Amino acid sequence: MFLCEDLLKELSYECIRGSVNKAVSEVVTDSRKITKDCLFICICGYVTDSHDFAAEAVAKGASVLVVQKDVVLPEDADVTVIKVPDTRYAMAFISAAYFGHPAREMKIIGITGTKGKTTTTYLIKSILEAAGYKVGLVGTIEVIIGDLHIPANNTTPESFLLQKYFRQMKDAGCDIVVMEVASQGLKLHRTQGFTFEIGIFTNLEPDHIGPNEHADFEEYLQCKGLLFKQCKLGIVNGDDAHVKDVLKGHTCQVETYGLSNDSDIYADDLKLVDKPGELGVSFDVKGLMDFGVEVPTPGRFSVYNALTAIAVCRHFGVPKEKIAQALLKAKVKGRIEMVPVSDDFTLLIDYAHNAMSLESLLSTLKEYQPTRLVCVFGCGGNRSKIRRYEMGEVSGKLADLTIITSDNPRHEDPMEIMKDIKTGIDKTDGVYIEICDRKEAIAYAIDHGQKGDVIVLAGKGHEDYQEIKGVKYPMDERVLIAEILEERKGR
Repeated sequence: MFLCEDLLKELSYECIRGSVNKAVSEVVTDSRKITKDCLFICICGYVTDSHDFAAEAVAKGASVLVVQKDVVLPEDADVTVIKVPDTRYAMAFISAAYFGHPAREMKIIGITGTKGKTTTTYLIKSILEAAGYKVGLVGTIEVIIGDLHIPANNTTPESFLLQKYFRQMKDAGCDIVVMEVASQGLKLHRTQGFTFEIGIFTNLEPDHIGPNEHADFEEYLQCKGLLFKQCKLGIVNGDDAHVKDVLKGHTCQVETYGLSNDSDIYADDLKLVDKPGELGVSFDVKGLMDFGVEVPTPGRFSVYNALTAIAVCRHFGVPKEKIAQALLKAKVKGRIEMVPVSDDFTLLIDYAHNAMSLESLLSTLKEYQPTRLVCVFGCGGNRSKIRRYEMGEVSGKLADLTIITSDNPRHEDPMEIMKDIKTGIDKTDGVYIEICDRKEAIAYAIDHGQKGDVIVLAGKGHEDYQEIKGVKYPMDERVLIAEILEERKGR
């Protein structure tokens, strides 16, 4: 049992009914999971407002309610009501106390930015583990606690779940946690209740602006900047045009990384690496460290991702030799992931699923001057048609051949989605073919691969399913490729 007063210690609140000197069995944030003597936090969600379930929660035995607005309760109800300015903010601190403040016993590294968060978390984890640390991970793809891999629903979980993961990580022996910090997570106070050891800023471009996300770019930028009021040290991309705005009002020490020698850690003498079936980049690390590295993923953004990881791991005393070795081996599922198929051409899988990320990817790959750049992609159903037009236009401009296929059609007809993609490609002189079945589309790309080609399977990345009419069917592109190669053996 917990004492209500102890769970509220770090909060400003008003006890408007009952007493804070009350025993609490557990903390509950879902009205469907109310238990006797629990503390129930009423959250104003986008779809439902759990203040509407306050009376029901009391009837089921909740002993404490935490609210941000008035609720109607039976006069004879034996319940304590705590009023706070914002229940999401309060939930973060209550959750941290409920799980015993596990973040205080570990070093938490948070990464925010439009692109590069996922890759960078895995790079940092790989390097630190190579140096002997035990590292938990929270991100877009999954949560990793030791050998346990939990598929993620949100890039940054709600504060209660995040604190639960922290407790599990600490109990599993983790020294460090590296996590993606989405702007939405910062806006909704999911990362309150603890202090980050290091906060990282990768880059900023207009994204996540619209209903239920951010009202405009200014709010998006301001939310990203919140991380640097919640960390001890900020490590930021000194080359990004928005870095000064993101750091506005920061309360942390700051270090920079980038390609400019004005940065504290910077990359020099960049060279493209082109090996059979593999593209990469090499460079010299200068400034606060001095050594050479090679990264087995292509392009300038790979340099930025690696620099970020290097800048972080310096603070944990990782020797440069171990950093270089770990970077050479590090791989991230679905993020410019090379799949060995042939020494004649390179095939890779990437999560690029909007025009901005697809343009960045294809532009990077063109720098390697492939014989042909082949792009296999589709677009998700029940999403903006504009995305389809834009992705079609980008692929039409940059790819030598586009193979239009199906992605997650959801409740739409995949042929109609493909028609929208064609509308975008038709604005260009791009060559394309249509193969609706994704496995057949991949097989065509492999069967017709020419020496020196680079083939990109874009849009699915780490996903291992295809969603059709509300059902998620198993579909992992790595499995499809293995099946195709096995089938070709018998010919």
